[in-house]
Formats: sequence, structure tokens, C-alpha cells
Amino acid sequence: MTRTEEFEELRPLLFAIAYRILGSVSEAEDAVQETWLRWYASSTVPRSAKAYLSTTVTRISMDVLRSARVRRETYVGPWLPEPLLTDSYQDPARSAELADSLSTAALLLLERLSPLERAVFVLREVFTFGFPEIAAAVGRSEAACRQLAVRARRHMDEGRPRFEADRKEREALAGRFFDALREGDVDGLRRLLAADVQLVGDGGGKAPQLARTVAGADHVARLLASLFSTLTLVDVTVEPREVNGQPGAILRDRDSRVLTAWTLDILDGQIQMIRSVTNPDKLGHLGPVADAWAVNREAGRARRSVT
Repeated sequence: MTRTEEFEELRPLLFAIAYRILGSVSEAEDAVQETWLRWYASSTVPRSAKAYLSTTVTRISMDVLRSARVRRETYVGPWLPEPLLTDSYQDPARSAELADSLSTAALLLLERLSPLERAVFVLREVFTFGFPEIAAAVGRSEAACRQLAVRARRHMDEGRPRFEADRKEREALAGRFFDALREGDVDGLRRLLAADVQLVGDGGGKAPQLARTVAGADHVARLLASLFSTLTLVDVTVEPREVNGQPGAILRDRDSRVLTAWTLDILDGQIQMIRSVTNPDKLGHLGPVADAWAVNREAGRARRSVT
């Protein structure tokens, strides 16, 4: 097997590691590309391509995360991970106990960890790397990595997200939610939402976004019904998709450009959380991105013309 073939075989694993560490599709892809460049330029022949490449992508991702956290301190509004479409995504950890580590809720929980703790947790708990491999990847002793793993696991367990276990039930409930949304059915939406449901938006100051988190089934149902009834006036459509391993959707403008990406957290037969990413910098990997400001202005004019 050639070097290129070895790398391509391991590319899904490398991306999966980088994305969980970084919470960013674009940064994860850049980390994988940098790993390839180092692999191609290296004159050494490692005993294990997997160990060498995993170590390289982990170290690159940790360095990127440290600088990214500085930028996030001045981020406008709530910060959410870049949405990843997973209905056709082959994840190496798909069958692992922590397959839910791809969820937006889990990625936000990982944000509480230091870059070192995050890397150790991802390698150990998601991909079941041995401590000798982890120690080599993060440049710490095995004993230190064991301590880091225990500390990271404790932090994660304290806030570990819970989701509806039955995939078909989740999809069916999400389907009813999007049907009610299209129909502007406030009562139908309200019945599907938990009493303390929250709606969170991430526009990063570069797209229209909520002034604050909206909480409560009645408030969220009324806001969503009003918002979508306005957007339908300018032919915005909802495309249900699996996003970060959970039910979600892509909203598109009349030219099929991406306007926003939603994820739904579902538990006990109700929607507990709705997250919306409209920051165009986080949507480019999903396809051409709509001008959300222009869509918003056009929708406002259309609403005034019918009232």
C-alpha cells in the first residue's frame, strides 16, 4: 500500500478526531490537510501509520484549539460548533458507546475541557486508544494521561447529554415538528416542545440572530411559527437532515442556498433544545450560503405587504 493509500484509508478517522477536538468542520479539514503535508514530506517510515497520523492530527488540532479559544472570547453572541451532516457520514466511532460525542450538546460540553483534557478524552473514550498511544500523541506520561482521562470523564459525566434512545422515535417526532412548522401550527408545535425548551441561535454578528436565548414552550412555539410563516413568503424551505447525529434540518432560500442549520435535542418524547447556526462562516462546507440579511429584509417587506 502506498503512502497516499494509507492516508486515504485513515482520513475518516483523522477528520473524526480533529472535528471532536475542534468543533469546526473547516478547521478539522485544515488539520487533516496539514497532517497529509507532514506525512508526505516525512522521510521516516513509522511502524504504524495509524499511530503516526493520529498523533500528528491530534497535536495540530490541540495547537489550533488553543488559538481558537482566544478568538472565541470575543465572539458575538452564543458560540455553537459548525454543523456536520451525518446522515451520509461514515464515522469511525459510529458504533462506539460514545457515538453521541458528535452531538452539538456533547461538543459544547467538551468546550469546558482544556485542549489537553479534550484530546485525551476523545482518543480514550471515543476511539479507545491505549494509554501508551495517547501519551505519545499528547506528549505526556501514561500516568499523567490516566489522570487527565479521569478528570475529563468526571467533567463530561456531570453534564453528559441524554437523548431519545430510539432513533425511529426521534425521527418521527422531528417529522411532526417540521410538519407543524410548515403549517404554522402553534398548538402542534407547543405539544412537541418540553415546558422548559430553549431556542439558541449563533449568528456570530454576521447574520440575523436572536437577541437572547428564548425559553419556554409557548414562547418558542409562537416565535417559530411567526418566523417561518414570514420566511415562507420568500420561498424559504426546510430540508430535514441528520445533523451531528441528531434530527435537524437545513433551511434554504429560493435558490437552494443554505440559510441556517438546525439541530434538535429530543428526550422523553419532547424537544428539549433547538439550536440554529446562521453564521455564514460556519455553513460554507454545506454548499452555497444565502445572504441572510437580504433574505430577512425581503421577508420583512413581504410581511408588511400582506398586512
